Amino acid sequence: MSQRISLTRFLIEEQHLGHISADLRQLIAIVARACTSIAITVSKGALGGALGDAGTGNIQGEVQKKLDVLSNEILLEANAWGGHLAACASEEMDHCQPVPDIYPRGNFLLLFDPLDGSSNIDVNVSVGTIFSVLRCPEGINAATDEHFLQPGRRQVAAGYCIYGPSTMFALTIGHGTHAFTLDREQGLFVLTQRDIRIPEDTREFAINMSNHRHWETPMQQYVDDLLAGREGPRGQDFNMRWIASMVADVHRILTRGGIFIYPWDKKDPSKPGKLRLMYEANPMGMLVEQAGGAAYNGRERILDIQPDQLHQRVPVFLGSKNEVAAAVRYHTQAD
Repeated sequence: MSQRISLTRFLIEEQHLGHISADLRQLIAIVARACTSIAITVSKGALGGALGDAGTGNIQGEVQKKLDVLSNEILLEANAWGGHLAACASEEMDHCQPVPDIYPRGNFLLLFDPLDGSSNIDVNVSVGTIFSVLRCPEGINAATDEHFLQPGRRQVAAGYCIYGPSTMFALTIGHGTHAFTLDREQGLFVLTQRDIRIPEDTREFAINMSNHRHWETPMQQYVDDLLAGREGPRGQDFNMRWIASMVADVHRILTRGGIFIYPWDKKDPSKPGKLRLMYEANPMGMLVEQAGGAAYNGRERILDIQPDQLHQRVPVFLGSKNEVAAAVRYHTQAD
């Protein structure tokens, strides 16, 4: 790019265009600063003494890593005092946490997965933070879990920060998807990709093949047809990529296209999916749609789903528009 545009400048310009308010601008800036702190902690690895299990579990029954807990605390502390939030909700907490009474309260609700893919942290694979911003309903003095239960299409902002060879911050405020790279020497994010566009067609898919035997029949048929390559009904060869870190897999799709799928499976029939609607599927769905892609649960648009609980799970199919449509057809035709 001909000139360096910082995240701060980008947000101020978007405010001048009327795309965001001053409060939302400052909220996003605070989240980005918290992500910078998390990036520093993650980059220290074993030197920071933060690897390994925390000895606790979250509401989903998953073992928490030390960095899960640390990242959650960093985000909560950073956002408590700014005056832009009514409450926060985290994948690592049972219920939402209202802004403490000693601080002013704002009109936004923040949801986040503080460290997505944390099971990979001990083996030095890219992980990340995912966040979503909603408006708090008017007239609410003390936000509760029910006020977060809004469909994804009501998000006013969403993004993630990926902690990899470089630290990148992907953001949408409903006017395209943009990426910023952390300049570590200056401690600020710089715009490096404006208006990202995902190719409509792809020959790459990301899925955990070890669960094949547990999938629904249309899901098995769809992947079998991909694996059949040019001799099969799809008439072309496909490559599979799987990192087991949603942030890393989705970042690859935003960068060069593809489809990411985490379908329902029969390993635990009581769970409608693996990924969380509010903390993962909705924000990633908004980012992908704003980049020209699509996000479905296999049968319906993810951003149209009305949530009924804070930690609701859903199947996820997102990425290149035409390939998502093809995967959805296998399911709807089977129905």
